[in-house]
Amino acid sequence: MQTSSKSGIFYALTAFILWAIAPIYFKEMSFIPAQEILANRIIWSFLIVFVLIILLRNIDKLRVVIRSPKMLMAMLASTVLIAFNWGTFIWAVQNNMMLSASLGYYINPLISILLGVIFFKDKLDKVRQAAVVLCFCAVAFEVIQFGSLPWIALTLAVTFGFYGLVRKKVAVDSFTGMAIETAILLPIALLYLTFSDSPSTNLFENTSSVNWLLFASGPITMVPLMCFAAAANRVSLVTLGFFQYIGPTGMFILAVFLYDEPLSPEKLTTFVLIWSALAMLIVDSIRRIRKTKAATLKATSIDKKAL
Repeated sequence: MQTSSKSGIFYALTAFILWAIAPIYFKEMSFIPAQEILANRIIWSFLIVFVLIILLRNIDKLRVVIRSPKMLMAMLASTVLIAFNWGTFIWAVQNNMMLSASLGYYINPLISILLGVIFFKDKLDKVRQAAVVLCFCAVAFEVIQFGSLPWIALTLAVTFGFYGLVRKKVAVDSFTGMAIETAILLPIALLYLTFSDSPSTNLFENTSSVNWLLFASGPITMVPLMCFAAAANRVSLVTLGFFQYIGPTGMFILAVFLYDEPLSPEKLTTFVLIWSALAMLIVDSIRRIRKTKAATLKATSIDKKAL
């Protein structure tokens, strides 16, 4: 059990660190339009995930989804959401708006809390209420200071939040879900590359280095997802929740210290508000975990005395 937990933490760290540094790839690919990278990401991810499904003998899981119209409709919704999320993220990174992307993924856990209240009737305790209020304050501050909604951050947070909601309701594993989603998007991606005027869509005219970079969009999508799936089977979702902040933190560091995106005092104030909300959630989660462990130890001790 301990070995499984250690390997789970290793897989989780690998997944979230890879997601944190993924913007470097998309930044280096700025000479290719975002929609073209998205199309390649879909095609190569589709091929890789289907090879993995065959190797892992998960065809039966795929058949279950295909034979259920209700599940297929849910997967269609998740496909639209993840396509918007991927496209917005790539565009933001290529257009020097990585800080906005980072802010979006910081906001995401708070959006997930709100969705839990709306769709699963979750109760908000005082800590979560305060965290949500701080999130709204951060968005309101952006609107007041810059005269517009932080649409990139909100698009990323809302699309990924609803994506997680749909995937939770349909209860499909990561590989099967990704297979269905990329299969739905595959015809659109192929049509785009077929009729696009961009010279880089012709693989036969590209240099080998460009083609390899385009192909890399598949592994860059699938490898962290595989690590995440492996981690989810070995550690609790609570533990995984603590790792999810590695991604946006990595983006923030890259944006400010590597790509010199301007971090104005006003923008920093927005981040401080969101960080404060997340700090409250993290501290509360740690308190809950300790309380649960203490209760478990006490119950175990009572049972031993009874024996």
